[in-house]
Amino acid sequence: MMARTTLAMLVAGAVVVPLAGCGERPQVAGQASTKKSDNKAWEAVQSAHLSDGYKAGDKTAWEAHLKARTERGQNEYTRTPSAPK
Repeated sequence: MMARTTLAMLVAGAVVVPLAGCGERPQVAGQASTKKSDNKAWEAVQSAHLSDGYKAGDKTAWEAHLKARTERGQNEYTRTPSAPK
């Protein structure tokens, strides 16, 4: 009797668990969580994640920060060794 109950539980679990992933929430365009801004990159809102010295809306400062990042070694093309010839 105990084996029969255990077997029934295993079969029920084997059927229910895979079917639990079949549901999907509706995806509606235009929801608040999916909206993105079409602003230019240098027009970012002031936040704690911006680099020191950068002011929102300053295109030349934005470009200078990108250039500095490239020169500090964040350019993978300069960090990757060239292939032997």
